[in-house]
Amino acid sequence: MKFGIHNPSWLFGSEPAEIFDAVAAKARWAEDHGFAWFSVMDHLIQIANVGAPDEPFLEGWTVLSALAAVTRRIRLATLVSSVHYRNPAHLAKIAAGVDLISRGRLTFGIGAGWFETEYRQYGWEFPPRPAVRIRQMEEAVRLILAMWSEKRTTFQGKYFQAQDAILEPKPIQKPHPPVMIGGGGEQLTLRAVARLADACNVGGTPDIVRHKYDVLRRHCDAVGRNYDDIERTNVISFVVARDEAQLAAKRKRLAVPDNYYGVAGTVAEITDLVGKYQDAGVQLLISSAFKNDSETLELLAADVMPRFGVNSA
Repeated sequence: MKFGIHNPSWLFGSEPAEIFDAVAAKARWAEDHGFAWFSVMDHLIQIANVGAPDEPFLEGWTVLSALAAVTRRIRLATLVSSVHYRNPAHLAKIAAGVDLISRGRLTFGIGAGWFETEYRQYGWEFPPRPAVRIRQMEEAVRLILAMWSEKRTTFQGKYFQAQDAILEPKPIQKPHPPVMIGGGGEQLTLRAVARLADACNVGGTPDIVRHKYDVLRRHCDAVGRNYDDIERTNVISFVVARDEAQLAAKRKRLAVPDNYYGVAGTVAEITDLVGKYQDAGVQLLISSAFKNDSETLELLAADVMPRFGVNSA
């Protein structure tokens, strides 16, 4: 099993001008402590279950391009980009540039979009039917893959078009950067993964994740895709402490709500939980830390990951 870090917010106890320095230090620490992945959210305001809507929030692809220049080994991604926030042909160009700057370390994360409040604030049209948004995402991925591989791309879809478009330089990774589709919708999203993606990302308990992977396997069988060619990932937020007393103190200090959307536990409890995710089929466990709690990540690296064969030194 591999491990990654997802950055859930830009609150690091620093002034706005210092935010990037803090996240860059976090990404460099991650690659020096055994983590294989570092991702950021592609939102323009904070989502409701993570923090306050008016907290400082950096644009994901801007940060990703800067991280590509100041890291060396770790894989970089947005988790995930909404299909509607940028013209897909333009997004293909942005992503190709990040792959080049990172020397081939981009995973291209994309999803159908869901955060209607953000759409309203920034003037994007929000298609209310999930099926429409998922079809738009699939069409966008097909256009992006064409832009990454064809000398000139002409694409006439129902939602997106390109006319004799040039994208140079192409991404470094061949045949293209891996495409990750985020979401666990069983009828449409996981079918889109089977058709188009190199990786999936789902959330939920180990039992839910195992079920989602079983659904994905059935979709792969239906379209003639090798299920094992798709990297299986899961994202989860943690609050970790060494023992119950320290966990209670941390919950109080961080004001962790009773309805916390992630998992709060001791090192032993989290180690047991990670084992269950591994048994469910997770190949890359992407962890975020509530309120960017650095001790949580340090305990994951020092005490949990070595149990799964990852050297954190």
